[in-house]
Amino acid sequence: MTDLTAGSAAFSPLDLGALAYFILAWVAYGLSVGRLRGRMISLSQIMNVHRSNWARQIIGRENRVVDTQINASLQNGTAFFASTSLIALGSVLTLSRSGDDVLNLFATLPFGTMANRTTWELKVAGLAVVFVYAFFKFAWAYRLFNYAAILLGAVPPKGSGVSDIEMMRAVRRLAAMNVSAGRHFARGQRAFFFALAYLGWFISPYVLIASTSAVVVIMWRRQFASEIRKALLEAGEGPHEGPLLAPAEEART
Repeated sequence: MTDLTAGSAAFSPLDLGALAYFILAWVAYGLSVGRLRGRMISLSQIMNVHRSNWARQIIGRENRVVDTQINASLQNGTAFFASTSLIALGSVLTLSRSGDDVLNLFATLPFGTMANRTTWELKVAGLAVVFVYAFFKFAWAYRLFNYAAILLGAVPPKGSGVSDIEMMRAVRRLAAMNVSAGRHFARGQRAFFFALAYLGWFISPYVLIASTSAVVVIMWRRQFASEIRKALLEAGEGPHEGPLLAPAEEART
């Protein structure tokens, strides 16, 4: 069994600093995507508004086959990533059995550093934790999309005799569930991206810092400087658009 105390002592200050940078970058990016406002609103936040608009449009449709198909496609995509995270987790666990061969290989790479068996197993365990986190996020998102399908069927159509207030409450419940499912799905995908950055640590802490920075820049550009975000903002808000979520819920998206 790996001695965790000896393993942590084996990490150099540069290793620990690179790991801290990796964690802080992950947390800071997640907070920026969900909490920036005004002109710095993220693509995810823009799409959350459209999720709410989609829920609003359901009221006027008697035939909701298209809506159920959209929800099913979102759920199927989540199931695919959940299965992929389990496959990745199994692959990571096999790395611990081939530690000696891989350590010799990494030592020959540019910027590669020699590591002992203990630090190797701890790094592998850290990567496994990332994929476990991703699986739980995808699994929970899958469950929330399942709940969203139930809430979609519970939205009363116009002419059913239900008051407008009750219909809007049903729409808000559906929108909140769909936004929450999308948020957890995005966090699972984010874990996949940072898992790629984490692989740099197996070579050296310098590579971990560089790979983490590269992943953050790429994801930041997609959320805040992508062409699709620009297109959505230039399209403007139509008369039926606007957030349906309460301020407390919207702040957590």
